[in-house]
Amino acid sequence: MSGTSADGIDAALVEWPDGPTTMPFELVAFREIPLGDALQAQVHDLAAGRLAEGTGLADLVELDVRLGERFAEAALAIVAEAGRSIDEIDAIASHGQTVAHHPERRATLQIGDPSVIAERTGCTVVADFRTRDVAAGGQGAPLAPFFHHAVLASDSEARLVLNLGGIANVTWLPRAAAPGDVVAFDVGPANSLLDGVMTTWSGGEQRFDRDGVGAAAGEVDAALLAELLDDPFLRKPPPKSTGRERYGIAEAEGLVARWRAERRELADLLATLVAFSAEAVVAATRDHLEGARVERILVGGGGARNPVLMRTLSDRAGVPVEPVDAAGIPAAAMEAMAFSLMGRNALLGLPNHLPRTTGARGLRVLGEIVPAADGRIAPRL
Repeated sequence: MSGTSADGIDAALVEWPDGPTTMPFELVAFREIPLGDALQAQVHDLAAGRLAEGTGLADLVELDVRLGERFAEAALAIVAEAGRSIDEIDAIASHGQTVAHHPERRATLQIGDPSVIAERTGCTVVADFRTRDVAAGGQGAPLAPFFHHAVLASDSEARLVLNLGGIANVTWLPRAAAPGDVVAFDVGPANSLLDGVMTTWSGGEQRFDRDGVGAAAGEVDAALLAELLDDPFLRKPPPKSTGRERYGIAEAEGLVARWRAERRELADLLATLVAFSAEAVVAATRDHLEGARVERILVGGGGARNPVLMRTLSDRAGVPVEPVDAAGIPAAAMEAMAFSLMGRNALLGLPNHLPRTTGARGLRVLGEIVPAADGRIAPRL
């Protein structure tokens, strides 16, 4: 998969049981493959609606194919790295690259042509998971809570699983949670505004604040923080989802322009955005989880590698905050693993989402299946 940051492709090779159970499973191999600055910029421009006049549809379909090629390369690379043959692989599950997400219009779009992936690899491909949930009245997001519940729910501890990708989303797992007990939703921006500000400020030379060094050198601007937190999306009750159409490059450019006009330091803007991400998570648990008593926060996504963001979260949440690695799931691999499980279930004809978290009318089997080159669909399942 490629997330909202569009900085790379996460490829996970996972072995799941052949039936409906999820245990035991094995992460055989995982790799992060850079997407490249030029392709990342194309994705962000497309998501922001910045297309040359008269070429919009041509740009879209070209990027759809190019990403399909890159996803196929990533799948082949992770199989080779694991010392396996592509013939041993039952199927490839591809989340794709989100370039538009408008559930209020009953629409979401992920590109990275699955037919291209099938042709290049010879494998059955399961893709386009979000559209069926939206068609069933849901937000199409978040979908990863299905995986969180399957592998991270605990009988002895109430957990909040927090994914800090471009967008932050939370999954609430009470002790001994049944599927219907899980609450999950998008919180707001995690890395999208931070990365956008760094990219804009540096003219594209720096695309993120490595290790939070910039934010660590700054001071939080209380007035801007209060303004950012006064956000209708943050107040909106779940189910809810968002993306770069709301917290993307245009918003980041506006913040940079304002900050420069006031002759302010970049570090202070970064520190304020880190505080915003952390406060939004804390506010979400307070306002939208019905008095839930969180005992531990497990963090995945790129933000888990930002020590300043992790420390700020810990200070403001008042409970242990640690990478999801502590529960046996590598933080960087978590979302790719989630879609591998959803793909496995799609091939078995089993539900692979939690309707309460997305707002869908009921359980569905998400994902569209492209048969292997020889016409078979996952021959060993």
